Formats: sequence, C-alpha cells, structure tokens
Amino acid sequence: MTDRLFPDGAVLLFGGSGGLGGAIALEFARAGSAVALGYRGNREKAEALAAEIAAVGVEASTVQADLTDRASVEAAIAAAIERHGRVHSIVFAAGPLVPQVYMSQVTPEQWKAAFAIEADGFFNVVQAALPHFRAAGGGSFVHLGSAGDRLWPGKDGLSVVPKAANEALIRGIAREEGRFGIRANSVLVGVIAGGMFDKLDAIGHFDEAWKDATRKSLSIKRYGKPAEIGHAAVFLASEKAAYITGEQISVSGGFGV
Repeated sequence: MTDRLFPDGAVLLFGGSGGLGGAIALEFARAGSAVALGYRGNREKAEALAAEIAAVGVEASTVQADLTDRASVEAAIAAAIERHGRVHSIVFAAGPLVPQVYMSQVTPEQWKAAFAIEADGFFNVVQAALPHFRAAGGGSFVHLGSAGDRLWPGKDGLSVVPKAANEALIRGIAREEGRFGIRANSVLVGVIAGGMFDKLDAIGHFDEAWKDATRKSLSIKRYGKPAEIGHAAVFLASEKAAYITGEQISVSGGFGV
C-alpha cells in the first residue's frame, strides 16, 4: 500500500450540487482526488462548485443525471469515466426535500416519491456502476444514510425508511462484490447545520421545542458541520479503509447514545 489515498480517476458524487454534497466534494478535492459532480437540475451551482474545486488544484467536472432514469444514470457514469479515465468511488448524497410528517399521515404519493430517488435511484447507480468497478479491479460506494437508522426521529420517516432499504443493499454489495475488490459503506448523517436541515428549518418545520429535544438527544451539544460528513466519506472511500466494508459510521454527535 502506498501513501496515496486514492487510485487514479475521480470520485463521482451524486447530489453534488447540494449543501452536504458540495462540502463532501471539497473534502475529496483537498484529499487529492479529482471530482465529478452529479446534479439533476442545478447546473449553475454545480459548475460554480467545479470551479471552486479546480482552484484547489485537482480536476473537476459536472455530469447531469436523473436518478429515476436508468439510462440517464448510465450516461452520467460513462461521461465521468470518459472525462477522468476511471471512477474509483461513488458517493450517493442525493435526496429529495421530504415533508416532516408522522408515518400515519404519509400519502401514497409521498411514499412513492421518496423511494423513487432515495432507494430506486441508489439501486440504479449501483447497477450502472458495478460493471465499471469490476473491470477496474475495484471501487467504493459511500452512501449517506440517516442517524435515524439507529434511533427513530419522529416525523422523518420519509427520509429514514428509504435510506434503511439502502442500508440493506450496502450490506448486500459488501457480501456479493467484495471478491471483486468492491466495497460499500454508509455515513449515518445526524443534524447538520447545512443542506436539508437548513432548508427545512427555513420553512418552519422545526419549532423550538423540537430543537430543544434534539439538543438533549445529542452527546456533543451542537449541530454537525457539513465538512465533518465529508471527512467520514473520504475516509471510507480511501485506502485507509481498504479492509472496511458493509459498515456504518454515525456522524451524529452521539445522537441517542
């Protein structure tokens, strides 16, 4: 093993134009990896982030993908490979802005919409990427899950349940694809001051009672930082985690411990 964290090629980050996705992309760049930013509709933000990453001194590109469309996902992965020669890791940081409601109030339409991007989208990414990873002699999937996988957070089921399905898929990939040098792990995301939390907070989803209760459930009495998710994602994708697969790292300040 060398001192290099990553082989040649790039990390492909789905959800790269989002708050967490952008922070993760920057951490990969600082660790020396080229970055391909996958986005669905926010091309302007993705290109601005690519320019910021290039300023760090590594190659950056953008690829458009609709995660609900297998052909679109396949085209995005092919474009990243063509641009960078190889994709050594895929980070799945995509997800819709889901309503905060109790499970008894979830509509069939909300349920289907949540699964379409989170679970079906991740499945599309995995199946499209596996042939390349096998041919390249290995690769790494890093999935952004939810700290709610360990302690149920009221009203956040539309995020937690699809991600829980992906946790099972992560374990399946680890068991079935390890012989090809392919690893799969998850970062369980807690309350992070950035990304989805800020968006939901801005539209009034979290009152002071909720915030007080959440702080009490944290062992470290503050919200997390997007870069802290990036640090965990970089580690799991890197050679430093070469013997780690099928695992979870909870970056949640000890939520529910």
